[in-house]
Amino acid sequence: MNTHPGAQQTAVLIVGGGITGLSAALFLARLGIRPILVERHPTTAIMPQARAFNPRSMEIYRALGLESDIRNHQSMLVDFPEMIGADTLFGQERFRVDLLAHVRPPECLSPTDWGMIDQDELECIVRAAAESSGADVRFGTELLSFDSHDAGVTALVRELGSGAEYRVHAEYLIAADGHRAGIRNRLGIGVDHPDASGTAVFFLFDADLDAALRGRRFLLAYLDRPSTGTVLVPLRKFGRWMLGVPYQPEPGESAADFSEQRCIELVRHAVGMEDLDITLIPPVPGLPHKVSFVTGGGWVANQYRAGRVFFAGDAAHVVPPSGSFGANTGIADGHNLAWKLAAVLNGQAGDALLDTYEDERRPVAQTTLDTAMQLLHDRHQSTGDDVTKIDDLTMILGYRYRSTAILAETPASDRPVEDPRTPSGRPGFRAPHVWLHRGGTKLSTVDLFDGAFTMLVGRDSAEWTTAAEKTATALNLDVHIHHIGTDFDDLDNHFPAAYGITHTGATLVRPDGFVAWRAADLPAEPDRELLQALTRLLARGNHG
Repeated sequence: MNTHPGAQQTAVLIVGGGITGLSAALFLARLGIRPILVERHPTTAIMPQARAFNPRSMEIYRALGLESDIRNHQSMLVDFPEMIGADTLFGQERFRVDLLAHVRPPECLSPTDWGMIDQDELECIVRAAAESSGADVRFGTELLSFDSHDAGVTALVRELGSGAEYRVHAEYLIAADGHRAGIRNRLGIGVDHPDASGTAVFFLFDADLDAALRGRRFLLAYLDRPSTGTVLVPLRKFGRWMLGVPYQPEPGESAADFSEQRCIELVRHAVGMEDLDITLIPPVPGLPHKVSFVTGGGWVANQYRAGRVFFAGDAAHVVPPSGSFGANTGIADGHNLAWKLAAVLNGQAGDALLDTYEDERRPVAQTTLDTAMQLLHDRHQSTGDDVTKIDDLTMILGYRYRSTAILAETPASDRPVEDPRTPSGRPGFRAPHVWLHRGGTKLSTVDLFDGAFTMLVGRDSAEWTTAAEKTATALNLDVHIHHIGTDFDDLDNHFPAAYGITHTGATLVRPDGFVAWRAADLPAEPDRELLQALTRLLARGNHG
């Protein structure tokens, strides 16, 4: 065994190099925190995994300047946006839905749209951006053990190529190690099981399905054969497919017990062609493994924080693929947690701010899981008209945070969401998108939220500038201020109504783009009001 003397130091150690971990590394690096990320696999994902990233994720990446790069790497599926349902692929369709048209936000709701990029492509983009921003990303490095204590987290890691082992000491650890959640399980933290989880077998195959397709193309097919819940997904290479079939294994049975012939029969039943020529393809080129099991259903971890360890992405929650919520929810986890860690590490906030990560993100995961489960049921049982209690765009852009990092107004609704098409601008919700203009350039309010606290104020409220400057100095905090109507033109005069303030009012937006506090009108002492608001939400105790 090779051992490096001493322990390497970092503010944040991230375990897991999927899209959640890489995004968290990027968010931290852009905030001036240089994390170390370790991932046991040698590279980023080699399979598409998630195929679409929702407008909220794209808003986050857009604010970091990544949108154009992402758009330049969109997959072929951008041209095949339909989802179908049928008994078999060859048989009569039960429904056909243009999925993008169904969930695409109107221009008045978001400045961006779905990113139809495969996850493996997105991970490459995010990794490059994280590394260029200062993150230390180490693939081919696995976590062996860790010890969490009052002074931080000490981890033992190993480079798989050389076998060298060394220790890393971090102030905090983000466990983004996937649905197996090794770190969370080591800490003895369980999950809620809202439903009986099922199992599916899935595998890749090459086949000429032209006779069954009859000129059709689609993003996803829900089929009833060989059993209800079967999914057929086209991959990047034409003629290559992924089939997932619900399956209840016998005791002791594993994917290794699925012969190639058994898988071929499953494909033939799903397609509806008993003489179809099929070749199974290993997901990792060169390896014999061709068949995998995946657990269906979903769950949410009982805790999102254990001392100095935080759980994010699939380590904190698993949802079925309906709605494309899974990876997107992980990205939002990292976005919520990163600014809070940075504020605490920079001495700008108290440790209690970190408790709000669980307070905010866990209820969102529970609501997301409920919505995804209902949506999955609707797609299997209905004619394609989703009848979920919460529609896709509301779940994506309208969820609510409740915590001490939000200065809620009264009376407050008990609903976990609001319709983002008619935003209230109330604290706890995503800061609404409003188109603005400056010097002939069109941009969104969303584009102004780039990692600092941001104040959006009315055109007749110069006093807020002095208040923001005094507060920023008192708290050693960056506070950006923009006067809508003077710094930026609101040609349609949508800003006051969308944000619920007058031309003398102000809205304070957190670094993650959520409204933290607002004053509908100019108070008698704006500097005092703003200082108190930021002191409270940053868990700074008494100040001023």
